[in-house]
Amino acid sequence: MKFRPIAAAFGLALLGSAAQAQTVFTASSWVPPTHPLSVSQKQWCDALEKESAGRMKCNILPKAVSAPPGTFDAVRDGLADISFTVDGYTPGRFLTTQVAEFPFLGDNAIATSVAYQKIYSKYFAPMGEHKGVKVLGVFTHGPGIIFNSKKPVTHAADAASLKWRIGGGNINELTKLLGWNTTLKPATEAFELLSTGVMDGTLFPDESVSAFKLSMIKHATTFPGGLYNTSFVFMMNPGKYDALSAQDKAVVDKLSGEFVARTYGVNWERADDASVNGAQKAQGVARIQASEAFINEVKAKQAPLEDKWAAAVEAKGLKNPKGVLAEFRAEIAKVK
Repeated sequence: MKFRPIAAAFGLALLGSAAQAQTVFTASSWVPPTHPLSVSQKQWCDALEKESAGRMKCNILPKAVSAPPGTFDAVRDGLADISFTVDGYTPGRFLTTQVAEFPFLGDNAIATSVAYQKIYSKYFAPMGEHKGVKVLGVFTHGPGIIFNSKKPVTHAADAASLKWRIGGGNINELTKLLGWNTTLKPATEAFELLSTGVMDGTLFPDESVSAFKLSMIKHATTFPGGLYNTSFVFMMNPGKYDALSAQDKAVVDKLSGEFVARTYGVNWERADDASVNGAQKAQGVARIQASEAFINEVKAKQAPLEDKWAAAVEAKGLKNPKGVLAEFRAEIAKVK
């Protein structure tokens, strides 16, 4: 009988030790909880907790630790353990990732995301452009579309008469060559810019009309494969990862790469479809497809940008960059 209190105390100590051993990651999002970026991050966190039998979990913060352009550095410096960002929000910082920003890549966020992850792992990850963070995965959104509140945009000259919010990356350079009046701003500022008339339109995937409540949008111009795309990185603080046990590192690794790309791609595809058939339909957005002449205008301006990209990444050590781009496009066509 005398041993029972000791045994009970020992059991409580073991329970306390187990509780202390749980790893909690702070996760930050700079978009609303219903946005596919936040939804995907939450699903990843749920999978992490399940796969680790509760040894790891996320504390999703109620407010972002940084504005979108500062998120990479925030994760690197430990202000958050997990988050995502747009590579193009910091112009000139990432070169290889621009391959995922080119026009006409694909009409499906799942295919472009999974294919991008494969190309990234094979060619870009070894080059270390995301040095300072543990990359969990890369992905893209759905095809980029021209949205505005003023008039149909049937060719480049129509767009040149309006003011545009854009997110950066290749589309920033492309619109300059097309002669458009653009301003580089994060997606989170789109509503204020358009609702106050500071901007007439924005370049976005379909989901953003619904996600950012852009009720002023009345016109959309689509392109086969999208006018542009966006490279995202989902990342973890490297110190947090390094502190994990081998068992828990294996869980994180299992949930990295294609698992991340497919998770984000699936949620973005669903959000695109819901926006087209929900908010856009309700507010009477008139959708037109770019004419062949418009598409050719874009192709003519894009060609030197791809040459410029190829020269820049080749100088950094990527062999046969045009071949890598061709392989990327082929991978997109293969993904189911």
